[in-house]
Amino acid sequence: MSDTGIRPMSTADLPAAMVLEHELFGDESWTEGMLREELAAMPGTRHYIVLEENGSVVGYAGLAAVGGDGDVQTIGVSAASQGRGLGAALLTELLAEAVRRGCRRVFLEVRADNEPAQRLYERFGFVRIGVRKRYYQPSGVDAIMMRRDEP
Repeated sequence: MSDTGIRPMSTADLPAAMVLEHELFGDESWTEGMLREELAAMPGTRHYIVLEENGSVVGYAGLAAVGGDGDVQTIGVSAASQGRGLGAALLTELLAEAVRRGCRRVFLEVRADNEPAQRLYERFGFVRIGVRKRYYQPSGVDAIMMRRDEP
């Protein structure tokens, strides 16, 4: 049985988060500086979390929340840990934080070629609202824009 938990991300988590970032997103990874800037905005307009399993960071996620709208900035689970509901656990926590912050809508972009992530978001009530052509660079993959309205 594993010991799994979600907690706020700190700058001490940056090395582990960057390993996952490069594993999951390759050439389209955020830089450490970008993630550091996001963490500097906590708790103001940002909420970043990590998911630990047996003492190791196996996932992370972030939410921006401003003016009644939330935006899922990033969400990722190590390839070895995928398929066990950990992404859903991270998303559940982001959506709970969006509610705590009074967000009426939550937006996100997801790669058009990432069908498992699209299915996850649809299960959580997100609907497709548009496409951003060639959004992801350097691959040029389109982004599906999605929105979830809070009750």
